[in-house]
Amino acid sequence: MKPFGYPTNRLVILWREILVIALATVGGGAFALLGMPAAWLSGSMLISAAVALVRPLPNLRRPWFDATMVLSGAILGSAVTPEALAAAARYPASLVLLLVGATAIMLATGAYLRHVARWPWIDALLASAPGALSTVLAVAQEKGANIGRISVVQLFRLLVLVALLPSVMQLSGAAAGMPVPDIKAVDAGTMFGVAMAGLALGLFFERIGLSAPLMFGATFASAALHGSGLVEGSLPMPIQIAVQVLLATTMGGRIAHIPRDELKGLFPLAIGGFAVSIGVAFLFAWPAAWLAGVSYASGMAAFAPGGLEAMAMLAFAMGLDTLYVGAHHLVRFVAIGLAMPLVLSRVKNAPPR
Repeated sequence: MKPFGYPTNRLVILWREILVIALATVGGGAFALLGMPAAWLSGSMLISAAVALVRPLPNLRRPWFDATMVLSGAILGSAVTPEALAAAARYPASLVLLLVGATAIMLATGAYLRHVARWPWIDALLASAPGALSTVLAVAQEKGANIGRISVVQLFRLLVLVALLPSVMQLSGAAAGMPVPDIKAVDAGTMFGVAMAGLALGLFFERIGLSAPLMFGATFASAALHGSGLVEGSLPMPIQIAVQVLLATTMGGRIAHIPRDELKGLFPLAIGGFAVSIGVAFLFAWPAAWLAGVSYASGMAAFAPGGLEAMAMLAFAMGLDTLYVGAHHLVRFVAIGLAMPLVLSRVKNAPPR
C-alpha cells in the first residue's frame, strides 16, 4: 500500500526545483545590489548557466514553465497603452528594415559557418536564424540537420545577449538618460483577470497549433485590455522579479543538456558567429531606431538576434520601448517560422567540398 500523502520522489523533485530557483534568485539579487541593468534577468540566467556547466541542474516541470509564459505575456502586454499604440504608426519602415536585417544576419552568419567552420548550408543557416529557436529545432529535426551544434550556437548567442547586452548599452551610453519607468501595480483581482484571459486565449492558440501559444495568448489578451484602456498598470514588482528569475532559470538550464566535449569544440565557432550576427544587427538597428523615433537602445534590443520572450522581457526590465521591441521580435518570429521551411526545402543537406 502506498504511503499517505505525496510520493517521496515528487517531494524530492519539488525540493530540487526550489533550490534551483533559489540559486538563480541569489544571482539576480547580487546583480541588483551591484546596480547592474536588468539585474534579475541577466544575473539569474548567468549563474544558472555557470552552475549548469559544472553540474547539470534539474529542469523545471511544465507547470512552472507555463505559469512563467502566461505571466510574461501579461507583463509584456501591459506596455500596449493607447499612447504607445499611437506611436506605433512610425514602425512600418523600421519593420521593413528588420526583415532585411534578419535576412542579412542569416546570410552573413551562415556564410561564416559555411566557409570557416565548413558546415553544410542547412546547419549553417539554421544556426544563423535570429531567434525562433523552437521553430529552428523543429525544422532541423525534419531536415536531418545536426541539432547539437545548431543548439550550441543558438543558445550561446541568447545567453550572451541576456548576460552582456544590458551592460554594453550602459557602458556605451546607448541607454544613458533613459527614464526609469513609473509602473503602477494592478490589484490582485485585476492581475488574476488578466492572467486568466491570457491563459484562455493561450489554450485556444495551443489548440489551433500556434508556436509559444501561452505567451502569445497572454500577450495579446493583456495588450487588448491595456490598449483599450480597460486596464492600467502592470503586475506588482515582486511578481515581475519572480517571472524574470523563472525565465532566466529556464534559459540558463538549457546549456546542461549539451555534451561537454561538443560544447568545448564549438565554443570558438559560437563566438565568431555571435560577433558576425550582432555586428550586422546593430548596423541595421541605428537607422531603424531613427526612423521609428525611438532610442538606439530600444533599436539594439529590437534587432538583437535573441529569443522573443527573453529580449522583450529584457527591454521591459531596462525601461525601453517594450511595444517597439516586442513588435519587432514578434514579426521576425512569424517571418522566420513561415519562410524558413520554404527556403530550406530547396537547400540540399550536402557537406562542403
